[in-house]
Amino acid sequence: MPISRVSRPKHFLVCEPRHFAVQYAINPWMHEDAQVDVDLARGQWAELIRAYRAHGHTVDSVEPVAGLPDMVFAANSALVVQGRVFGSLFHAPQRRPESTAYETWFKNAGFDVQHPESVCEGEGDLVPVGPYILAGTGFRTTPEAHREVQEFFGVPTIGLQLVDPYFYHMDTALFVLDDGRDGPEANIAYYPEAFSPGSREVLGRLFPDAVIATRQDAMAFGLNSVSDGRHVFISPRAEALSDQLTRHGYVPVPVDLSELHKAGGGIKCCTQEIRS
Repeated sequence: MPISRVSRPKHFLVCEPRHFAVQYAINPWMHEDAQVDVDLARGQWAELIRAYRAHGHTVDSVEPVAGLPDMVFAANSALVVQGRVFGSLFHAPQRRPESTAYETWFKNAGFDVQHPESVCEGEGDLVPVGPYILAGTGFRTTPEAHREVQEFFGVPTIGLQLVDPYFYHMDTALFVLDDGRDGPEANIAYYPEAFSPGSREVLGRLFPDAVIATRQDAMAFGLNSVSDGRHVFISPRAEALSDQLTRHGYVPVPVDLSELHKAGGGIKCCTQEIRS
């Protein structure tokens, strides 16, 4: 019999894809000649925001900046833990101005922002779960940034090696089902082959009951999902993963962000969590 799951209200920061486009290629999903329907992208994004609010979550928004087409991917802007903000330093020069726009929002909201010295792409590669921060590297965020994160937050930070360029950020290959702060033990869902053999062993030791996704579901952005402990906001194309989650007592909430997939992002990419 499935476990009875309990949702927890969360606070999210997002950015409307008003200026969304694919103007450069910095991951395998992006093609400079891709035609983008901005109205469709905005409509799909608006459905995500409606879904969050309908399930009791607080959503704040950063004003989009013209000329920054990837600013919609708010998760890459920072990591926020216990009200402390560790900012971003993007690998791609085209995205570096986004850091300033998000920093301005955080400062206006009363937060101090720690500047990374090494390349660090926020929640794209940094995932708090239980007593740890899981930290991806291989394509974007550097191991040096992992050390900075551990020193700043004082939280054990576990480096994990990404090996498949389609999963260039860890949040495309892994997401938190339960963070372990209240109630159920911390747990995750992930696609093992996105990680090096040693990193797979680490994840297997830390999360022996993890939900394991197929490549098909991972390529459908099924792991670029957001969970509130009960509801999982997930790509509708990740059907097998949704079925698994249902068997484990979670409630999938399908949200189609297929237009944003053209830039390599999905639900979690669009969602920065502000942890107080």
